[in-house]
Amino acid sequence: MRTLPEQVEGSMAFSVPITVRGYELDINGHLNQAVYLQYAEHARWELLREGGVPGEKMVAAGIGPVVLETTIKYLRELHLGDEVTVSCEFEWSGGKVFTMRQFITKLDGTVSAQVDVVSGILDLRARKLIADPRERLLEIADAPEVLGLR
Repeated sequence: MRTLPEQVEGSMAFSVPITVRGYELDINGHLNQAVYLQYAEHARWELLREGGVPGEKMVAAGIGPVVLETTIKYLRELHLGDEVTVSCEFEWSGGKVFTMRQFITKLDGTVSAQVDVVSGILDLRARKLIADPRERLLEIADAPEVLGLR
């Protein structure tokens, strides 16, 4: 699956294309609400991979991403065969947490959902959030600009 950049709210964001599959639909014939979370998580992992910090590299460095809060605004239905892009970009604010802003957008530009995720980076040994996740990712990322770090 190839990742593509797209314009989101005037800035460049990372995105991943996805096609809605039949087994993801609910009784109403539209995308099951839980699948939006799966799409968003898939895009976040692809962003980290593209930035040069895939899961195995993070684990080897003794860290891992954690989701602290997720807010989803469902705006338009998605149906079987709909093609979407799932964008994501970091919003670095300082401190132990950061926000990932994501949009699930149909190819015609219709935004189907907005997903805002408050996250942190967990020290896997201490089991506590690290103080500066931005700096820690900058230390190990192969392409920090993809992560909004440059």
